[in-house]
Amino acid sequence: MTGVNLTAWILGLSLGLMTLLFIFRIVLTWYPQADLNRFPLNLVAWPTEPFLVPMRKLIPPLGGVDITPIIWVGIFSLVREILLGQQGLLTMMSRVN
Repeated sequence: MTGVNLTAWILGLSLGLMTLLFIFRIVLTWYPQADLNRFPLNLVAWPTEPFLVPMRKLIPPLGGVDITPIIWVGIFSLVREILLGQQGLLTMMSRVN
């Protein structure tokens, strides 16, 4: 496995995992009584909260609904497509080698 392929694999796995965690986080917003400090919910909250805190300062909840996890799903999906999609940068680089 070349360096570009290994990088693409690790990056794809990381971006996919973060997208999945943010999707779980979106579902958890439907349950405001859920305690995010208790296992297993803390496995979703711990890696996503550092992304959400600064974004919440820019975009406050709209009508009491926190939309920042939705924005992060879009950002991670866009980055994954730009880097690893069919015409992505890393995909094109791996074809050259």
